[in-house]
Amino acid sequence: MNDAGRRPSPPEPVEDLLTSTPATAYFWGRVAGDGELTRDCVTVRTADETAADALAAIAGTDRTGSEHRVAAHESAHDASIVRFEDEFELQVFGTPAARAGAALGLPVDGQPGGYRFDTFAESRPQLVRGLLEACGTVCFRESSESVGVSFVHDDEALLRTVRSLLDDAEPSVPTDDLSETSSGGYWFGLASDADATAFADWVYAGSDDSGLYSADRRRKLRRSVERATGGEVGDLSS
Repeated sequence: MNDAGRRPSPPEPVEDLLTSTPATAYFWGRVAGDGELTRDCVTVRTADETAADALAAIAGTDRTGSEHRVAAHESAHDASIVRFEDEFELQVFGTPAARAGAALGLPVDGQPGGYRFDTFAESRPQLVRGLLEACGTVCFRESSESVGVSFVHDDEALLRTVRSLLDDAEPSVPTDDLSETSSGGYWFGLASDADATAFADWVYAGSDDSGLYSADRRRKLRRSVERATGGEVGDLSS
């Protein structure tokens, strides 16, 4: 995992966003975690320019046409904490939105979603990576010198789906039960006995070669694991 190396080449565009590939798994993970669908538009957001380039390339669009702003975000666990960060918003117009609602069970126009990600079974790490970067948090816990990884979202059904994806991951990723946040959403974290190093290796394996990642989020996970273990995370670029 080379955080200080060359800027990655963006992935190749896909002919059909509903085909099952590592790139589309990452794309729809990002949409499910921090995006929305209407009948004729897919909207996805990211705070990282590397990820914005990747998402635009997958969809075959020009990122220079995406919206860039500085957005305020309340902490899901403490509404009194507000952070300001860059936000890139990409929109894809046309049939992919309605088709994704039907094929993947993603919510359309605010309706409840069913979240059917079986088609991405062979690309589970990329799907979870997209979800982690879109609605996950990573921190280093000073008190216990451990890594905290959690997923936060307003949609309880989505988080139950994410827990199922982690239950079926290789290696096993044990998780805690769902809880409510102070802001009215839901969250869960990796269990205290989860192997954070193995999780980091699994979720970011091959990311250098594919370009499917948020540089900021990957760097934070790597550094948190290294502080907790006293050693370096394995080579995640192969």
